[in-house]
Amino acid sequence: MTQQNTQTQRRRLPQLDGWSLISGLIALLVLAPIVSVVWIAFHPTENIWPHLLSTVMPRYMAATLGMMLGVGLITAAMGTGAAWLVTLYRFPGSGWLAWALLFPLAVPAYVGAYALVDFFDYSGALQVALRGLTGWQSPADYWFPKVRSQGAAIAVLSAALYPYVYLLARQAFREQSGGSYEVARALGAGPWGVFWRVGLPLARPSIAAGVALALMETVADYGTVTHFGVQTLTTGIFTTWLTAGNAGGAAQIAGVSLAMIVLLLAVERFGRRRARFHGSARQMRPVVAQRLRGWRAALAFAACATPFAMGFVLPVSVMLSHALRKPEAWIEPGLLRALWATLTVGGAAAVLTVSAAVVFVYGLRMAGRGLPRWVLPATALGYAAPGAVLALGLLVPLAALDHHLADAVLALTGHDPGLLLTGTSAAIVLAFCLRFFGIAQGAVDAAFGRISPNLPLAARALGRPSGAVLREIYLPLMRGSVGMALLVVFVDCVKELPATLLLRPFNFNTLATRTQELASLEKLGEAAPAALLVMAVGLLAVIGMARVEARR
Repeated sequence: MTQQNTQTQRRRLPQLDGWSLISGLIALLVLAPIVSVVWIAFHPTENIWPHLLSTVMPRYMAATLGMMLGVGLITAAMGTGAAWLVTLYRFPGSGWLAWALLFPLAVPAYVGAYALVDFFDYSGALQVALRGLTGWQSPADYWFPKVRSQGAAIAVLSAALYPYVYLLARQAFREQSGGSYEVARALGAGPWGVFWRVGLPLARPSIAAGVALALMETVADYGTVTHFGVQTLTTGIFTTWLTAGNAGGAAQIAGVSLAMIVLLLAVERFGRRRARFHGSARQMRPVVAQRLRGWRAALAFAACATPFAMGFVLPVSVMLSHALRKPEAWIEPGLLRALWATLTVGGAAAVLTVSAAVVFVYGLRMAGRGLPRWVLPATALGYAAPGAVLALGLLVPLAALDHHLADAVLALTGHDPGLLLTGTSAAIVLAFCLRFFGIAQGAVDAAFGRISPNLPLAARALGRPSGAVLREIYLPLMRGSVGMALLVVFVDCVKELPATLLLRPFNFNTLATRTQELASLEKLGEAAPAALLVMAVGLLAVIGMARVEARR
């Protein structure tokens, strides 16, 4: 009896082999920067936490919470409202708006910030036109909202991030039964009553998950809040580390930011778990969209077109106008170098990240059913963590390792090799891999789940080793998902700004950092080509996502 119990316990334990060990090493590497930040925060060289707490932390927290509150409310309203209108109603333009509302995902929020300031500022096109039409001569002659403000930063981030809510809310509305809406209308509920009493309660978990994703991006943002002069936790990390030169204090601020992200991640996970209970059944009647006419159709079109115009049309139009007025900026050596650096660093990071994700997920699946349930959510924390937090947790240990390596090489060979990791783009590639590993892992894990387990079991029964099963069975069937994961990770690498700013070597620019540097100097003519290239790459991923969504 004892021997039988022992054998049962052994069967329940994870099967540790080479694949499982590699998966464990990858998980440790992904979580290492987070652990590093926590360690530095609790063991600073100079503890300035009491000083931070009594001086700047209240301001950082108030600004961050204010940004989160504003962005959360606006993204929830815009994303949910647009999803409801394009799903439940048909009006002129609703067909192409259903996909166009995703396009702001291609525009980095910091590009939207540069465009909004350029268009609405005192010297911008709008106020210049107003003065020309009215004869006003100076700001004393008329009132105009302050452009460089926290409210404008909230508007820009909301216009860039509402597609997270829109995408999940639209999916939830599409999966609901059309019969429930028909019953509500038969009982006398009007359009608002149907939305408030039927549609919104059923879609609330998906909406909460989308808002949580938008809030994560808000906490992580650096380029937008810096351009508008808003001092958040992320800007505090930069200031404390780079200006004050105190890595421990920066890590302590990063720890607060990380705690907020963990809370938001828990909300997002809970929302996705709850959303599973509302999947459509086979006999469920699909939602039948109602036709709108007259002023109702015009109002619905305006409600959907406004976020699309603010999040996509305005940034693209402003940058395109600057690029056309200064065509020589397209052939500047700095732009070509930034383009090459972006392609090489982003391409290498995408390939390494997706390859590691394939090995990682495959190893966990071979280890048993219990291990993936705990390890997969933990490794997704890297994507949720702000880029500045990961850069801090990565650069400090990498710098120490770099100096030890250089000292060892110097002692052995008499030649000083310099900084091999932090002095090159290798640190940026590693940061991108850790930052976006969660995206690749999620896509790969979903692809594995769509493959029938009978196929690999049959191959193993025929004597094929595990490596051959992955190469000959899984990878051919997962080709489309892996390709999409490569594209999405590459696009996020192209758009990433905080980690690149902190980890790049001297005189090294990507398209994102070139855009930020030139725009901060009010040189939008030179910054426009780089910004347009970033948006063009992002648009490829959005179009790919739309095509995948259309097949469902």
